[in-house]
Amino acid sequence: MGLQGLMLFLTFTVVLAYAGSTGGVYSYNRPPMRKALVARHLDEKDGIDEYEPQQVHTSFVGQDKMRISWITKASTKPIVYFTETTGVYQNSVLGTSSSYKYMTYKSDQIHEAVIFPLKPDTVYFYRCGINSSKEYTLRTPPAQFPIRFAVVGDLGRTNWTNSTLQHIAKSNYDMLLLPGNLAYADFLQYYWDSFGTLVEPLASKRPWMVTQGNHEIEQFPLFHKEKFTAYNARWRMPFEESGSDSNLYYSFNVAGVHVIMLGSYTDFDNTSAQYHWLQADLGKIDRKITPWIVAVVHAPWYNSNFAHIDEKEEVDMKESMEGLLYKARVDVVFAGHVDAYERFTRVYKDNPDICAPVYINVGTGGGNSEGLSF
Repeated sequence: MGLQGLMLFLTFTVVLAYAGSTGGVYSYNRPPMRKALVARHLDEKDGIDEYEPQQVHTSFVGQDKMRISWITKASTKPIVYFTETTGVYQNSVLGTSSSYKYMTYKSDQIHEAVIFPLKPDTVYFYRCGINSSKEYTLRTPPAQFPIRFAVVGDLGRTNWTNSTLQHIAKSNYDMLLLPGNLAYADFLQYYWDSFGTLVEPLASKRPWMVTQGNHEIEQFPLFHKEKFTAYNARWRMPFEESGSDSNLYYSFNVAGVHVIMLGSYTDFDNTSAQYHWLQADLGKIDRKITPWIVAVVHAPWYNSNFAHIDEKEEVDMKESMEGLLYKARVDVVFAGHVDAYERFTRVYKDNPDICAPVYINVGTGGGNSEGLSF
């Protein structure tokens, strides 16, 4: 399906970095790194209530369901009250609580609850926990076209991130897609808290759908052998609802679009669980219900940038899965990892092909402490 036809129904708000130009010939000057933003631990905030919800974010679970996630310092009942009328809470859902350990770090209480039934394209008011009166708002995605996606990878928690979030806030988006590299915690777990605090003003109001990047792996030989501990604990996505056995890859339908979130850093060869899941997932798509298919992956399959070339997650995953996406006539593939913006023509096996997806790299969120790539 042609990209022009796609854009008639589906608006993508892709957050880009700035590039300079002189004399009509475009050039690029790599912006310098910016200061990392670090939030204090919850118990270091003067006078904070230990039951006060922190790092609130929402995610899409199904046509009439949304997951609310939040963190408190103390254990509390994981209940969410919600309503269409501010201050009048007639509905509530009881969720679950958990925490995790990472070497000497122990997380605070992580709560989540799936609220339903919800109407499409509707503003809801909600409160998290029995001990807090703080009111949040969220707007559910529309049930049909048009829908606006904000798509940004490699977000992080720098002053560049702040600039990116300001652009996103002005875009009037319905849902955000994040192709990996969220917090850039890289073993320092309190950076996850900083990231959650930084994005809460936006992530608490619209669903944020994420997949993992290389900075989410956080496997430390001898000391912490498990991968993705913090990512899986803090950012639970609707993988079970799509028949996936892993939070690292999943899919969902929203407003006539089938969105596939793939995992670059878990097994992806043609014998893997992810490959067989993707094959089955693509086979279930009904183009009468979801005429557009969007895929999201962290490591780009097509990339002319010198920052990341010929990495295993790019080359081998492309070799394994590109044929599946081509056969299913996926419309567009978003990737991150490379801290720059790049858009390709429709391409398959390195050659132009009008039946292939458009590949767009959007790793320009600002999280890379080294600055943007060139």
